[in-house]
Formats: sequence, structure tokens, C-alpha cells
Amino acid sequence: MARYLAFDIGGTKIATGFVTLEPGASPRVEDVHTVPTEAVRGGNDVLQRIVALAAARIGESDDIAAVGIGSAGVVDPDTGAIVSSTDLMPDWAGQPLGAAVAAATGLPVAVVNDVVAHGLGEAVHGAGRGYARVLSVGVGTGIGGALIEDGCAVPGAHGVAGHIGHIAHGLGQGVRCSCGTRCGHVEPIASGTGIGTLYNLKKPAGAPPASDGKAVAELVAAGDPYATQILAMSARALGEALGGAANLLDPDAIVISGSVVRSGDVWWHALREGFADGAMALTAPTPLLDGRLGGDAPLVGAAVDASRRTDHACSPVHNCP
Repeated sequence: MARYLAFDIGGTKIATGFVTLEPGASPRVEDVHTVPTEAVRGGNDVLQRIVALAAARIGESDDIAAVGIGSAGVVDPDTGAIVSSTDLMPDWAGQPLGAAVAAATGLPVAVVNDVVAHGLGEAVHGAGRGYARVLSVGVGTGIGGALIEDGCAVPGAHGVAGHIGHIAHGLGQGVRCSCGTRCGHVEPIASGTGIGTLYNLKKPAGAPPASDGKAVAELVAAGDPYATQILAMSARALGEALGGAANLLDPDAIVISGSVVRSGDVWWHALREGFADGAMALTAPTPLLDGRLGGDAPLVGAAVDASRRTDHACSPVHNCP
């Protein structure tokens, strides 16, 4: 049994908690605290607040084996530094996250992308448990993904494997993505932010704007036919992109998590229809599973990553040294 301090650093909020991992038992997540990221204040400010929070939380317990961090951005797994980031986290690229937290806590620190952490949590202890090859997709403020094989993340040659939100789709043509392109990525029209963007781009004259996907989903629940059309259009596009990803990666299961999955039956039905149309005959039966761990998934995954790096349980080809 081992206990870890885990972080989930996203563009909107930073969550931290203590995660206990014990062989043969479900992970135990305790004392979760959440604070706003306030990303607009810049990467240096965010890093300083994370370091202070880590030092304070370590003072609450004397049995922590390591610190596991899931962070927005592309992460250098060897140093824990942020290699690059999107507009959702201004000036986050280049921040020495792992080294700074290690210096503040005196503990080993493992840093992985936040969506990869989410994927590890769901693949090892959540909806993907029992499947050897899991594609985990997080649909929230943005869209991210991770490919998990035998409990370890596959990072790819540049550390960006699984970035499902940056797969091209015609519905996104001309809409600026958080990565900067306007060539037609699926994220800017199918994420929580993107659903609101799509609604506002196509809304009839005189219709009030929607702030985000949650606002659109609320209109759908109230019976608004236009909002229903937009939500279904967005979900179908994501489903088609997932179908293409299934054709390319051939996972045993696809686990879908994040705030947008709570958008209701209209969203899920359109997603499954799009997937069925986009997938080949052999990949069409791939199950699309709703995540089970909720907000605990990235904390559990960050702890799993820290544990596996310590135990050298993953092949060097995967995201474990």
C-alpha cells in the first residue's frame, strides 16, 4: 500500500488530493481540494501557486511516497517540464513544473498530461478496467485523449499521442482551434466551449447567444429545437472523429469522460450514430463507455503514473522510464 499526493491541473481549475493505491483494492481518494487555475494570470503565477499548494499539502501528511501530477500541456516525462501548451493555458509552456514541485516537497515527482492521467485512471481502475488497449477521451473545456496499453500510456514520438481533439473534421473548417489552426479541428466545435461556439455561429437572427455547451444542453432539456439540432450536429462530428480514431488505433474500448458527456441522450445518440458511420465494419462494435471515476480519474491516474514509474512497471516504449 502506498499513498500519493496527486494534482489535476487544467485550464479552469486545479484539484489536489491524497490517493491510496493498494493491490487488489479500489483506489481511495481523500481530502480533495479545488482552486481556480486563473490561467489568464500567466504561467509563472500558476506555477508559484501550485508550488505553494504542494508544500502546504505535504505538511498535512507524513506518509507520502511521491507526488503525481496530471497537467494541461505536452509534458517532458523525464523532467516534468511543460514542453508546449495551447491558448487555454497562456505562458504555461516552458514551466519547470516537476523540478519546482520536487524542490518544494523533497519528494519524487512524476508529471504527465492531464488527459493521459485521466486515461490511466479510467483504464486501470475505471470503465476501461479489463481491456488491454483503451482509448480514453476527455470532452470538457477542450478535447483530449490518451492511448493506454496494459496500464501504461503510449506517448508517441513527440509526446502528443491521443490528441483526438486535433483530428480534422469539416464542421470545424474556419473555426479557430486552441492550438491556433483554422483548418478544421474537431475540438473547437465539439468541446464544451466549442458547442457554444457552434451554436453562436449558426444561430438564427435574434436568438440569444449561448455561453458554452452547458447552456446549450440546458436549452435542449427545455425543448429548444435549434439547440437540439446543434448539440446533435456537434456530437455526431465527434463520433465520426472517434470512428476514424478507432480505424487507426483499433482499441478494445473507448472511454469517454468529462463535463460534456452529461449533456443527455441527444448527445449520446448522435455520438454513437456518428461513430457507427465513421468506423469500419471491424471496429464498429468497439464499445463506447461512459467514464466511471468522474473527477477522481485524473487524480487516480496521476498516482498510478507515479507508482508505475517508481516500480518500473511499464516498458520504456511507454510513458514510464
